[in-house]
This record gives sequence, C-alpha cells and structure tokens, in this order.
Amino acid sequence: MSKPEIDAAQTEKLEAAAFHALVAHLRANPQVQNIDLMNLAGFCRNCLSRWYREAAAAQGIPLSDPDAREIIYGMPYKEWQAQHQKPASSEALAAFATKPGH
Repeated sequence: MSKPEIDAAQTEKLEAAAFHALVAHLRANPQVQNIDLMNLAGFCRNCLSRWYREAAAAQGIPLSDPDAREIIYGMPYKEWQAQHQKPASSEALAAFATKPGH
C-alpha cells in the first residue's frame, strides 16, 4: 500500500486533529505531571500553551499566557495546579536539572 497524497489543507486538518487528540489525552490524564513529561519527552502542557500562544501571535491574534494555558489545561492554570500538581520528587528535579537550557 502506498502513502496517500495529502495536500496542504488536508495536512493542516490532520495536524489539528492530532493536536486536539493530544490535548484531550493530557486533560484525561492529569496524574501525568509536567516535570515527568519534560524529563521523558522534552515538553509539557506549558510548552504546548506557549506554542499555541506563539501561533496565535503569528496570526495576529493577541493571546495572554494565562488564556493559552486555560485552553490547553481546560481550566485556569492555578486551578489545575491546586487539583492535580504534586510536589516533584528529588529524582525528577535532578533529572530536570540535567536537561539543556534548564
């Protein structure tokens, strides 16, 4: 089976659908801590919200960090932190400290 021809508009729709699925997956799994995502994958929910805000800015749409985070988290960030964020383990903090740029 050969790879189907996908035009730019279809690519954008598929990428948007994959992004929506990723955000939905992260919302459904709040037990996955951001520091663990950073240590394993090199990005977290905050990175996604920053990329979302930067994409909005590139389109001329002003979007604040708190608004972008609420879009990704599905609630205000402070509320998500209070409900789901746990203190990072010393091991997770040590692993994070070894990441470039941190």
